[in-house]
Amino acid sequence: MGAESAEPASTPTGAVFLSYASQDSEAAQRICEALRAARVEVWFDQSELRGGDAWDRQIRKQIHDCALFVPLISQHSQERLEGYFRLEWKLAADRSHRMAAERSFIVPVVVDSTRERDALVPDSFRDVQWTHLPGGRPSQPFVARVTALLGAPTLVATARPGSALAGGSLSQTRNRRSLRIAIGLAALVAVIGGGWFALRHATMGTSAGADPTGQPQPSVKEQSIAVLPFADMSENKDQEYFAEGMSEEILGVLAKVPRLTVISRTSSFQFKGRDVDIKAIGRTLGARYIVEGSVRKSGGRMRVTAQLIDTSDGAHRWSETYDRDVGDVFSVQDDIGGSIVRALELAVVGAGEIPARVKPKNPAAYDLYLRGRQAFDRYNRDGFEQAGDLYQQALELDPEFVPAINGLADVQLFEAQWGYGAPKVAYDRARRTAERSMMLDPKLGEPHRILAEVYAQYDWDWAAAKREIDRALELDSGDPQAHTVQGLLSLSLGRLDEAASQLNAGLRLDPLSPNLLFNLGWARFWSGHLPEAEALFRRALQISPTYESVHYYLGHVLISRGDLAGARTEMERELDDESRIAGIAAVEFVMGHRKESDAALAQLTKQSADGWASGIASVHAIRNEPDAAFAWLERAYAQKDEDLYIIKGNPLFRNVARDPRYSTFLRKMNLPE
Repeated sequence: MGAESAEPASTPTGAVFLSYASQDSEAAQRICEALRAARVEVWFDQSELRGGDAWDRQIRKQIHDCALFVPLISQHSQERLEGYFRLEWKLAADRSHRMAAERSFIVPVVVDSTRERDALVPDSFRDVQWTHLPGGRPSQPFVARVTALLGAPTLVATARPGSALAGGSLSQTRNRRSLRIAIGLAALVAVIGGGWFALRHATMGTSAGADPTGQPQPSVKEQSIAVLPFADMSENKDQEYFAEGMSEEILGVLAKVPRLTVISRTSSFQFKGRDVDIKAIGRTLGARYIVEGSVRKSGGRMRVTAQLIDTSDGAHRWSETYDRDVGDVFSVQDDIGGSIVRALELAVVGAGEIPARVKPKNPAAYDLYLRGRQAFDRYNRDGFEQAGDLYQQALELDPEFVPAINGLADVQLFEAQWGYGAPKVAYDRARRTAERSMMLDPKLGEPHRILAEVYAQYDWDWAAAKREIDRALELDSGDPQAHTVQGLLSLSLGRLDEAASQLNAGLRLDPLSPNLLFNLGWARFWSGHLPEAEALFRRALQISPTYESVHYYLGHVLISRGDLAGARTEMERELDDESRIAGIAAVEFVMGHRKESDAALAQLTKQSADGWASGIASVHAIRNEPDAAFAWLERAYAQKDEDLYIIKGNPLFRNVARDPRYSTFLRKMNLPE
């Protein structure tokens, strides 16, 4: 329950309203104190429910006026089927329905082990990322996230990019500081908010200009197209997953058209729910044509409207409305793709025919698959688990539906990368599922990309990884994730120029991907191109301010450039707790503050010995402590630390690179010296 803060902090950005069951008052108090320490105004009542019309009006006014609404979810709230906090939740949910899609408002916090899928909460609470703070003990990333949201109120509170937005359980995963291979769509749409507007102004020039960071902007190719997420026009607004699935399937159809450049959904879906000029979208994405539309689904019928727009002049090149049975969804997708190809026939292909694609035999399996894909895009542990369950259910109905198999393989790969299971078990599961997909459809690139990641990150079998990623790109050269994997594999092998070229190829297909900008920044850092690396990291943060680990690596670039004060600031801004501590230990040592560095390193060692031994090793390397560095590298090897696949040439280990033990370790990793 919420009420006035006794001494509200002065802040121009609005207040946070804490809502909770009375049994969770201690947890609420801890969160309140942490936020107030960061000068965030909190509306929080420590007394029991007072009742009365005046008090009721005050609560309603605060929910109407607050900047963020933070409901505390627990077993106590589960057991309370009635309570004033449930009215508060309803009022907040009602207010959120009147807000633009890009507006942040509800930030759910779980203070015990209650699972998202089981929680008794309004549906709108499930549309955003949940933060886990056991006992209400707030983490630094959580406080930083709230202050960032208050400072930029257009950011949406959902999941992250190759990055978790919140603290709590997600900050304990293994893969936050490694170079990212994939990115969650909901995460990116979540954080893009007002950030894209800054990027938009940086991309208003013609074709291949440069933004303020000095980075080239995507050129607008004549044969290029982007598919925006279709709007859900259904009466109950409960078919978003179906509408977005329609967009993605049309994108997949067009991706099979030879010589047509199709912009990745990661970039094009960032414009979901935004009233943005089509010409501006085209310039930002580097797309000559835009496909947009809507879906209205009712019972067994659907109405799909689609149109093709030329971004050079805003002219409509084609439009059509389809009134069909839901079971005809695949033929509608093919019809739309074929019509677009015919509308662009002179510029694209002569035949105007769409290559065949995999279609499910069971419509219910397809529906489960779409729901699974939407759950996966939440990009958190509950989302992965729910997606895996939905994909499995789809495969029970249609065991040979390859898209669901690939989706399941991706879930299993992410569970391995994020440390949700023993590495051997998790990676082997992803390997077997990808191989199952390849047996059913040898012409798909996605399972080869997944296998390449398994070979590189777990097996350290570089030849097999290269074979698989080359095959993936041979089958699907338009997959930006495959270009990312190829670039990171080259980086792992020390082929820095190749890595930059391959990552740039992915960036042309996915120009607003902070993941690709982040990885390209790493490649330039390794090559010694420090100004370019700094610009790339800053641009990634411009697009996605809460992308984890970018501040950490930017801090290391600034150390290399001699800007120690700037580096210290960036390390403090890092949202991933372990990376922040490691960064502080490193920069304090370089600044000559040995005592502070020792304290941070001791904290990191206590916290990360079993999960990030390579990170501890890197700090010892920076501190010129080779014996300790190699001892921790050996421990990382025994743990199958996923970050080890980027050990060769890693600039954080430059101080020990001439030690004979470094060459020995590379040989142990099957890497060329």
